[in-house]
Amino acid sequence: MDLSTTYLGLRLKNPLVPSSSPLTASLDSIRRLEDAGASAVVLHSLFEEQLTHEAAALDHHLSAGTESFAESLTYFPKPEEFRLGPEEYLEHIRKAKSAVRIPVIASLNGVTVGGWTEYARQMQQAGADALELNVYYVATNPSLTSQAVEALYVDILAAVKRVVSIPVAMKLSPFFSATGAMCRRLDEAGADGLVLFNRFYQPDIDLEKLEVFPNLVLSTPHEMRLPLRWIAILYTQVKASLAATTGVATAHDVLKLVMAGADVTQLCSVLLRKGPGELKVILDELTTWMRDHEYESLAQMKGSMSQRAVADPAAFERANYMKVLASYA
Repeated sequence: MDLSTTYLGLRLKNPLVPSSSPLTASLDSIRRLEDAGASAVVLHSLFEEQLTHEAAALDHHLSAGTESFAESLTYFPKPEEFRLGPEEYLEHIRKAKSAVRIPVIASLNGVTVGGWTEYARQMQQAGADALELNVYYVATNPSLTSQAVEALYVDILAAVKRVVSIPVAMKLSPFFSATGAMCRRLDEAGADGLVLFNRFYQPDIDLEKLEVFPNLVLSTPHEMRLPLRWIAILYTQVKASLAATTGVATAHDVLKLVMAGADVTQLCSVLLRKGPGELKVILDELTTWMRDHEYESLAQMKGSMSQRAVADPAAFERANYMKVLASYA
């Protein structure tokens, strides 16, 4: 059974890639992920704030609310192990590359164009096989236009592409007014991959303390439908590799996303809930399903259920809205 795929120009043994999380901040966890079948790993993010000397504020936000997802704490390294400074992060890349044989993708998280993007070059020098650029931006200024927000993403991509030769993937949110046009714009600006989609963690209010606090809630399988829809629409519409993330939890999720057109599926919440060994479970179920349905390779099914391939392309568009409403009893 050939489960191999190509992502960012990297030949991978299967489509399962653990996404950026505290799990990839520990060498032991990375080794466990590789042993369980991961084809590559995305390291936890190095934040712009860490590079502009605002680490104290960052530490506060990373610390707050951890009691709200206690189910995953078993698999987290200690805070001091994953809140690495810039030099420690670069050393983590070097050690990860020495510790495993699978590709190591570094993650850089920021929202402005500035000197912090120079660290992309240092990540490449440290041995990263590729870079995931996570522009986690909430446009709270009512005066900021959609054109300005979109330009910000393109400008950051351009700044990073100027200093590296390794592949660069853009991790996006789903909240653009014209998602397809934005993805094509980034594709034309040189993005080697698009990761769909980032999750914006929403704040909550503590009624007793009258405080606003971050409340991290792990993703659930139904959230997978949003990346599935857009990957199905974008398949063959952009040259960039397509990675699906958010809500990927089972072999059936992986199958659906590959059929929609994904090159890889990134997993996080399911691994935090169940541990790295869940990758082997997913791989075994994936292989069994493909054998039972007479598929010989992943490539054979890729894109077979994309918008261009299905008999009813409107299923991915507004026309399906009425059908869904009418189908509910």
